[in-house]
Amino acid sequence: MAVMSDATVPVIVTAYFFPRPDARDQVIAALEPAIAGVHQEDGCELYAIHDAPDGSIVMLEKWTSVELLDAHGQGEPVRRLGPALEGLLERPVEVTRLVPRPVGDPDKGAL
Repeated sequence: MAVMSDATVPVIVTAYFFPRPDARDQVIAALEPAIAGVHQEDGCELYAIHDAPDGSIVMLEKWTSVELLDAHGQGEPVRRLGPALEGLLERPVEVTRLVPRPVGDPDKGAL
C-alpha cells in the first residue's frame, strides 16, 4: 500500500505517554507548558491531550505538513519536555505519524 509523501499533505500524529502510577499529575503538569508553546508553532492545527482507559495520556496532533511537523520536533517546547518528563514515565513515548485518507463527508471523514 502506497502512502502519500507530499510535504503539503496534512499529518496526524498520536503520541502515547505512559505515566508511572504515582506521577500522572506530574506528567500532565509537564505537558501543559509544552502544549501552550506548541499551539504557537507554525503548522500546528491540533495539539491536545486525552485520557485513555489504560491510564495512558494520548496526544492527538494535526500538522499542515511534514516539514512543519519536523520543525516542531526540533522546537524549544519539545526540547524542554524531554527533561521535564525524566523519571515520570513507565516506558518511552510511542509516536505514530498518520496520513489522512478522507472518505465521505469532507468535514467528518478526516481530522
